[in-house]
Amino acid sequence: MELTDNDRSIATFTMLAHAVVHWFELAIPIFLVVWLDAFEVSVAVVGVVVALGYVPFGLGALPAGLLADRYGPKRLVVLCLAGTSVSFVTLAVATSIYAVAASLLCWGILASIYHPAGLALISTGVEDRGTVFAWHGIAGNVGIALGPFATATLLLVLEWRLVAVALAVPGLLATLYGLRLQFDPTAGLEGDSESDTNADGDTGSRAGSAFVSNSRTLFASSFLLVFAVVTFVGLYYRGVLTYLPELLGGLPAMEGIEPPAGLEELSLGDYVYVGLLVAGMAGQYAAGKLTSRVAVARGLVAVFVGLAILAVAFVPVSAMGLAAIVLYCVVLGFSLFAIEPFYQEAVAVYTPPESRGLSYGYTYLGMFGLGSLSIAFGGVLLDRATVGVFFGTLSILALIGAGLSVRLLTGPSPTDTEVPEPTAADD
Repeated sequence: MELTDNDRSIATFTMLAHAVVHWFELAIPIFLVVWLDAFEVSVAVVGVVVALGYVPFGLGALPAGLLADRYGPKRLVVLCLAGTSVSFVTLAVATSIYAVAASLLCWGILASIYHPAGLALISTGVEDRGTVFAWHGIAGNVGIALGPFATATLLLVLEWRLVAVALAVPGLLATLYGLRLQFDPTAGLEGDSESDTNADGDTGSRAGSAFVSNSRTLFASSFLLVFAVVTFVGLYYRGVLTYLPELLGGLPAMEGIEPPAGLEELSLGDYVYVGLLVAGMAGQYAAGKLTSRVAVARGLVAVFVGLAILAVAFVPVSAMGLAAIVLYCVVLGFSLFAIEPFYQEAVAVYTPPESRGLSYGYTYLGMFGLGSLSIAFGGVLLDRATVGVFFGTLSILALIGAGLSVRLLTGPSPTDTEVPEPTAADD
């Protein structure tokens, strides 16, 4: 299916926004070392400050999804772009670590808006959702890769406050582009269940009783399984991506190879990790194309089983030499990011349009919020057990996700998903 003009407009807008959000997200850790020296504080203090940005990034997805249903996803995405950019600009005038904390807290709250709002916009406004979900995911990976690279490079020649302002420029330009862009945010709803969504995306959802009623209806449907599936994706995803760079750097096969001049701070493991992210772009594109040809539940089962096999394969592969490790990381990156278009499409398939923002809000609460629990228990496993136990646990998580996906495959069809009845607050 060829993308329509409306599809292209929404794709361009959401791809820019997705890249910008992750551009900011991955720039923050690079500033950590700078702030240690600039404000003469401990690593523990800076860690708490950085956490103030990352915690609301996950927890804020649920209220952000509710707001996207009420006020329209485009408005929320523009607010996210403008707010996160301004938050980075305010870093330039921070006179203390407390001011930095305030800026990062604002960034985290505003950044949490993007995923539920942006994905709701794609799910209701785009006809060829699979393709756009794929390109959207690729754009996010570009931001993940370029954010820390641009930050580290700029810090070589500019003072950190100027770097913070420079990093805000792409976000501000994307904001201006979004304000001028015109598209139909409901064009993808033809053939879906009837919805009272208007051109601005205002579904008539209201706070309070409407939120409780629509949430109850969502979790009484197949969305409960989708939410559980996404949570197990998040547990695997966060566990792998948090600890893999350190694990790769400690492998014997990575020793004795010097990085290029000027990049001495990067290990060979870091380059392999970047290769994993690049392979992830290919995985997202391929899986996005498959979502229009393969049942999403079937695709989820296949990728989860592949991830389970890859987890138990890490220890034996790590002893086979550099070439085997690089190949392993390419396959892992492809598979790890290939699951993203499938679960994003599953939300669109198994939820009604008028609750799409709320649905994606819950989705990313599971992905980024509950999924982050694997960072804590993964650290305990690596500290008190072995690498094999850590990856064995990840394999079990992937198999549980596969089992849940099988249940989704054999359960009620998407057309049987119950659409929330209007509540008193909607009248």
